[in-house]
Amino acid sequence: MKSEKPFTVRHASWALDAAHLKQVRHTVFVLEQGVPESLEWDSQDSVSEHWLAEHKDGLALGTARMLDSGQIGRMAVLPEWRGTGIGRALLTTVIDAAAQRGFENVFLHAQLSAEPFYLACGFRPEGDVFEEAGILHRALRMAVQ
Repeated sequence: MKSEKPFTVRHASWALDAAHLKQVRHTVFVLEQGVPESLEWDSQDSVSEHWLAEHKDGLALGTARMLDSGQIGRMAVLPEWRGTGIGRALLTTVIDAAAQRGFENVFLHAQLSAEPFYLACGFRPEGDVFEEAGILHRALRMAVQ
C-alpha cells in the first residue's frame, strides 16, 4: 500500500503567498545561514514564479522560485523537514514548469553544501566556486527534456 506524503507542492503567487514564502526563507537564509535581510529580498520576487511546499495542515515547509531567465533560486526547506523529499519535489516541479515553458535548460547557484543534492538530481557544474551572500556557491546547469 502506498503511503501518502504529508506535504504538497503548489504554484504560489507572491501577491497572495508572500507571508508564507518569506517565513520559510527568513528561517533558512536569514536566521540559519546569516544572509543579510537586504540581500534576501530583491526586486525579482514580485516578477518571479514561486512554488510552496505545504504540510497537509497548511504549514509552509519549503520554497523555490524561477526567474524569466530559467534560473532557479531561493530553494529552501525548513531544517526539521530536510531529507523528507520536499527539496526533490520542489525541484522536480520547477523543472517540469520550465519544460512546459519551452526552456532548453535551467541553471542555479548552489551552495557547496547542497551541491551533492543537485548533482544527484541531474545538474552539472559550470565554472569555479564563488562567494554569494557570504556563502560559497557553484553554478550548475541542467538540460530540460
